[in-house]
This record gives sequence, C-alpha cells and structure tokens, in this order.
Amino acid sequence: MKKDNTKNSKTNPEKDAKSQDLERNREYSEGQFITTDQGVKINNDHNTVKAGERGPSLLEDFIMREKITHFDHERIPERIVHARGSGAHGYFEAYGNVSDYTKASFLNDTSVKTPVFVRFSTVAGFRGSTDLARDVRGFAIKFYTQEGNFDMVGNNMPVFFIQDAMKFPDLIHAVKPEPHNEIPQAQSAHDTFWDFISLMPESMHMIMWAMSDRAIPRSLRMMEGFGIHTFRFINKEGKSTFVKFHLKPKLGTHGVVWDEALKISGNDPDFHRRDLYENIEMGNFPEWEFGVQLVPEEDEHKFDFDLLDPTKIIPEEIVPVTPIGRMVLNRNPDNFFAETEQVAFHPGHVVPGIDFTNDPLLQGRLFSYTDTQLSRLGSPNFHEIPINRTIAPMHNNQRDGHMRQEINVGKTHYSPNSLNDNYPIQAKESEGGFVSYYERIEAHKVRERSESFSDHFSQAALFFNSQTSVEQNHIINALRFELSKVETVAIRERMLGLLSQVDKTLAKKVAEGLGLTVPGKPEKPMNKGIGADADQKKHEPKPLNKNYELSDALSMIKNPTVTNTIETRQVAFLCGEGVNEKSLTALKKALESKGASAKIVAPNAGNIKTDTGKEIKADFAFFSSSSVLFDAVYVPSSKNNTALTENNNIIEFINNAYRHCKVIGFDNDLENLIKKTSIGTKPNMKSNDIPGILINNNTSKQFTDEFTDLLGQHRVWEREALITE
Repeated sequence: MKKDNTKNSKTNPEKDAKSQDLERNREYSEGQFITTDQGVKINNDHNTVKAGERGPSLLEDFIMREKITHFDHERIPERIVHARGSGAHGYFEAYGNVSDYTKASFLNDTSVKTPVFVRFSTVAGFRGSTDLARDVRGFAIKFYTQEGNFDMVGNNMPVFFIQDAMKFPDLIHAVKPEPHNEIPQAQSAHDTFWDFISLMPESMHMIMWAMSDRAIPRSLRMMEGFGIHTFRFINKEGKSTFVKFHLKPKLGTHGVVWDEALKISGNDPDFHRRDLYENIEMGNFPEWEFGVQLVPEEDEHKFDFDLLDPTKIIPEEIVPVTPIGRMVLNRNPDNFFAETEQVAFHPGHVVPGIDFTNDPLLQGRLFSYTDTQLSRLGSPNFHEIPINRTIAPMHNNQRDGHMRQEINVGKTHYSPNSLNDNYPIQAKESEGGFVSYYERIEAHKVRERSESFSDHFSQAALFFNSQTSVEQNHIINALRFELSKVETVAIRERMLGLLSQVDKTLAKKVAEGLGLTVPGKPEKPMNKGIGADADQKKHEPKPLNKNYELSDALSMIKNPTVTNTIETRQVAFLCGEGVNEKSLTALKKALESKGASAKIVAPNAGNIKTDTGKEIKADFAFFSSSSVLFDAVYVPSSKNNTALTENNNIIEFINNAYRHCKVIGFDNDLENLIKKTSIGTKPNMKSNDIPGILINNNTSKQFTDEFTDLLGQHRVWEREALITE
C-alpha cells in the first residue's frame, strides 16, 4: 500500500496557513533601525531625556518609559532580577552623630530601635538557581521608621555596570539565559553578556568587582553593603550634603574561591540561605556597622570623577566612612513567601532628611520600581501587605483597587473638601512634611550624557591594582574562565582590547589563557554611549588617568577594617572509631571559646565512640559531606588510623581543603594519611613546612593557638603558589 505523506508534505494547506500565521509574528532585526513599539525610529537608545546633561531625567521621556515599562512587566510573578533571595528581620540603632547633616529622625534618635527587614539576593538567576553563582548580590534594607518607610536598595558592590537607566533592560537581557535555548542559568559566562560588555566601556569598573571574589561571598553575613548612588542628606536648615551609604560586616568581608563555589553549588545550592537561617536560629545574629561618606555640596566638582556617575566610587582614603549606627538581624521570617517574596523595595521610598540626586541610573529606578511592583504583586495596594506596611500612621485619599485591605471610614476621599474639615491635611515642613530639596535647574532639554562620565578605565585600574597579587590572580582566572565560554572570538578580542586600557599585564595574562594576543588598538565602542547625532568626539572614552593612589579598602585581604574573628566559623573534625578524645576536646573547646563550632564528620551518620568508650554524635558522614561546606579541617588520631588512610572520601575531603587554602590540622601520628593526600606530594617539604598545615603534638596550646589564628585570617593564601606550581 502506498504511504500517504499528505500530512507531512510541505504543501499541506493546514501547515502552510499555520506557518504563515507564525511568520507574521516573527521579527527580524538585521539591517533595521531601532524603533519604539509604535514604530517610531529612535535616534538615541542610550540616554534618558534630561534637563541639562547632568540634570534630572524628565517624565515626558516616552521612549524610556515605554522601554522600561515593557521590561518591568516581562515576567510574573518572579522578580525579573533578584529573584533568588533570602531575608531576615532585625533592627537599626543610631549613634546620633549626623544631626548637622540630616533631619532624618531614625538616624539621630539613639533611644529608638528602628525595625528593619533585609533581603539578600543574586541578580541574574531564577528563583531555583544556586546561591553560589558568580554574581552581584542585592543588599536591600527596609527601615520601618516613625516617619515612614525608608528603603536602601543596594548591592554588595558600590558601583554598577551602566550609567543610565535606559540601558538596564539591555544589560539584563544580555546576562539572562540566551533566548533561543534558555542557557545558561545564573551565569554571565556566555556570548550575549560579554558581547554587550565589550561594547560598553563604562562597565569596566564593575567588571573588576564582578570578577573578584566579592562575587562569590563566603556568607551573606560576610558581605559589605552599598547604596551605590550618591544621595542627599538635608538638615533642618535645608542645607544639602551629598552622601553615599555603606554597611560593613562585623565578621569581615570574605569570599570563596571559584572551584569551591562550583563544588558548593553541587553539595548545597542553598548554602547561603541555610547559613543565614541557621545562624539566626542559633543566636549568631549578623551585624553591620552603618556608615556614610559625606561630601559638602560646594565640593561636588572637586574630584576627578563625577559624583553622579554610578560606575564610580569615592575612595575611602579621600572621604572616610563615618559610622552612624549599627544594624542587627535577629529574627527569621515566619513565612518565606509572605515576607521574603512579597517584600517590595523602592529607592523612591525616602523620609524627610534624605533626598535624591540627578544620577541618571537612580532617576530611572525611581520610576521603574513602582511599575515592577504593580506587575509582580498585581495591585497598587502592595503597600498593604504586612511586610510592606509602614509603622507610621497612613492617611490619604487613595481608595479601592485590587486586593484593597484598608477599610476607609467616611464619605470624603478628595481634597479640598468641606465635609470633613479638609482632612487629611497637608503637613508643614516643621510638622514633618516631606519637602524636596530646593535645587535650581536651568538647562536645555537634551538626550545626552555628561562628558564628565566618560572616564571608564581609571577606577577599574584603581580597583585591580589595589588588590593583593592573590586577588589579582583570581580576577585574571575569572576573566579567563568567563571569556573561554564565549564562542565568538571577536567578542573575546574586543574584551582584551578594553582590558588593555585598564592594565596591560592584566590583558596579557587573560589573553595567554585564551590563546590570543592583545589587540594593538582597542576597537571603538558602538555609538560610544550617546546618540547618533551627538558630538561623538566629545564623548570618546577618556584615556586612563594614572594619577590615582591605591586604596586598601578595596581589597578584602588588605582592608583595614577586616577583623580576625572566628565567630560562627565551622570546622570539620574528621573522626574515625576510637577517636582520640583528648585531642578532639582540646581543639573543640578552644574553637567554641572564640565563637566557632566543631562539626563531627564520621564514617556514618550515627554515633561513634572515642578511645575512652564515650559515644559522640556525628553531625555528618564522610560520604555525604565535603570540605567546601566548612572553613577548616582537623583530623584527630584514632585507634585505627589505617581506616582513615584507606578512606577515599577522607582523602578527597582533605585534598579539596588543601586546594582551597584552608587551615588543616593533623595529630602527629597521621603521617601515612598525609602522604596519600596532595600535601604529601610536595618533594623535600615536611608537612608542617607547608603554609596552613599544622601538626598537633600532644594537644599543645601552641597548636590550638596557631589553628585559631590562621582560621581568623580566613585563608592561607601563601599556599596558592604551591598549588599552582
């Protein structure tokens, strides 16, 4: 019988009609002008319309509004960015030392504990992605002040990839999984991200931060927080002072190494979320000191960078951070969705004493966040969700809407009115009414960027050269890894050209890892970040300004505020049956006396016996744990040391800890075990001559002191030279 191929035929009328229908909805952009959704050709897709090139952005900018509105509504109900998050409740206490600069009550009243809710997050990944992705971390705080809610919507890095909010949808589209195959998840190591970055020199400073170990933190409790933008403080006399917000963790700022991050993602993708939750439950309350950098308004133009440029920092050596309070997180959410997922932050939520600047990225965010909440939470009443509700009295004429919970009493909901004596009435400034800063603005309406924003390389060089050699190598290796995943060679070459503008040695070493040479002349960026009709030459990226002083505050290792505390650090004790109880107890007590904890890792998940017959509970088993979940390793001897030596899980456990530069301690009769690990492969070196490898002789105090001291230094970075030989 002849087979009927009609249904599979290319001339099938039904299939042709469907194909034609689909074709009408396909969009091919090759060779086309960019337009609005209404088909209007766009002359400048890089800048918002401003009152002067350094002035505020204008609400009439229909192109920016359309672009960001569409972006804000692209996904529901998950956040478009910062989808993967963890949160906690706590409080803020002011030191009371900034009344000369701001009238914000919660920053001056030392008698009040201001409630806060903090949400930490990754940016690029979806809700189910790993905690240990290389990414920026969101650091958003909702202060429930007695004058209303103040939201500090920041990150764990003080700068950002772009200078103008117009480019935010493009940045996120580039870093998200590529649309044709939805790959890769929570990663920037792919063509579209680096294609975008290689054409945007303004991103180079942020790239240095993102490729550093700050992008893979050890814990959410060990991250700095930054407000990113320059804001204003306003005092009772109406005087303005520029301000940048900082949060410095009590436990120091620490990261993990990249190989470790990959392994943590496999062992426990909820590592950060679990760490935050469990430590709060145990009473190890995370704490940060809240500080500010203050710049008098008359000093706005005295720097060789622009205060309104969100890709720039004010080095702490130029303007020190003044501590003004402390923040403590002491309570986990009762319900993750109701609180952590439904919390709605907005940089436009400010209180009297805090105001905005004309930072063009901040100006766009002031529009975008409300629009996002309307899409994600489905109603203008998102402020009535308990986690978002202000503790200050709320009275206004807003009514109804989807999911309204407020029961408004009375017949008037308009102003002016005579039926309710015109209530609710406006508050005078002296009565706590918010008054915007009286800023004089006289400028032409332009879609342009200030020439003072065009130095894209000097602070990138400042960051890179302020790092230790260990941290610089991590940045180099991160760039090698990321760019090796880029399939388009031209993109790699463009990036090498940009890196050469930051530091020649950096570019050369990255190029060596890619098997390429650094281009002799960097490729010029497309459109140079301005409009097609603008003065292109005026906005050429400025050459590197080498007249900068290094900043120790930018290095996690050299940072002068780093403490050597071992509080909440977890040490794995690899214990066999008949473990030496005296050795185990001596180090355990030393660790716990300084706030660290010892976790027993044993042959199985039950109990084991010490050499005196005492039973101790195992916290983990050899086969279900890994050194990447701990900060250090100790191996006490046991009655049968051979069992430890022949266990491959223990060998792998120790090898990973060695590779990741963690302190490792052994009792003195475990030389056979050491010989089977990477430690024992170093010719002509005794174990205790290798940095961070300690041998315990008779449970000496010297051993416990050295162990806790090295643990307080976070890592034994000198060992990296041995590992990479």
